[in-house]
Amino acid sequence: MADPYSTLGVAKSATEAEIKSAYRKLAKELHPDRNKDNPKAAEKFSDVTKAYDLLSDKEKRGQFDRGEIDAEGNPAMPFGYGGGGFRGDPRGQGGFGGGFGNESADFGGIFDELFGGRGGGGPFGGFGGRGAAPQKGANVSYRLAVSFVDAATQAMQRITLADGKTIDLKLPAGVETGTQMRLAGKGQPGPGGHGDGIVTISVKDHPFYVREGANIRLDLPVTLNEAVQGAKVKVPTVDGPVMLSIPAGSTSGKVMRLKGKGFSQKSGGRGDQLVRLVVDLPADDAALKRFAGEWTDSRAVRADLGV
Repeated sequence: MADPYSTLGVAKSATEAEIKSAYRKLAKELHPDRNKDNPKAAEKFSDVTKAYDLLSDKEKRGQFDRGEIDAEGNPAMPFGYGGGGFRGDPRGQGGFGGGFGNESADFGGIFDELFGGRGGGGPFGGFGGRGAAPQKGANVSYRLAVSFVDAATQAMQRITLADGKTIDLKLPAGVETGTQMRLAGKGQPGPGGHGDGIVTISVKDHPFYVREGANIRLDLPVTLNEAVQGAKVKVPTVDGPVMLSIPAGSTSGKVMRLKGKGFSQKSGGRGDQLVRLVVDLPADDAALKRFAGEWTDSRAVRADLGV
């Protein structure tokens, strides 16, 4: 490690308050929690913390200034100092690597102030016994566009990861645009293990299905004959076509329900498909015109509207 005064950016005549202030500023800038994607910041954080440890301890600072110990807290001479010998930690641990004396640096207080009481964790152990776990690698974000039908039926989806590998995913119940899936350990590597993969889902629109919560709405065209006389007609669903019985005398706007043909629900089961009948008349049909001209509906069909 370089000269601790230079590491903290202070003069050799700096007061305790100036040393502490310089360390607070650098620790805030370089703390690993704020530089997860910058390993060099973690190295610098380690250096400034070691420098502060040495200079905030009056005894160690004096030994360093007198040339008795180096910047790492180790004896400057291998066999003592003119009969006095090296006075290390009172618990028999020379240097700062194995613990602090009675005037050890108050890292806990500083990191409580800087990082909301989390007790700070440098890359070398901890402060006051409160070391942080090694940082995991960064998470990797993925986007997955899913068809309307696949989302409704929770069909398996294949996704290619950043490393080129492919995996199959089962969509969660209640999936919708914005739903996120976490792939544990599929992120970037780091000292504490791999980060995660975060997959954000977007559900594509459909040409004729419309989602309403867990239900699916469909406008179904029917002929005049089918509406008047009743019929069994084929209806599309996300699970494939089914037969639907249309009652005789059905009008446009009548809604029929197909149970369990909607989206999966987080609470279990599936929603329904709501089929709205739409009577589709031909644009120009002579027979229909003759029929309409001979038949009159005498009902006041708009009476409920006040007209």
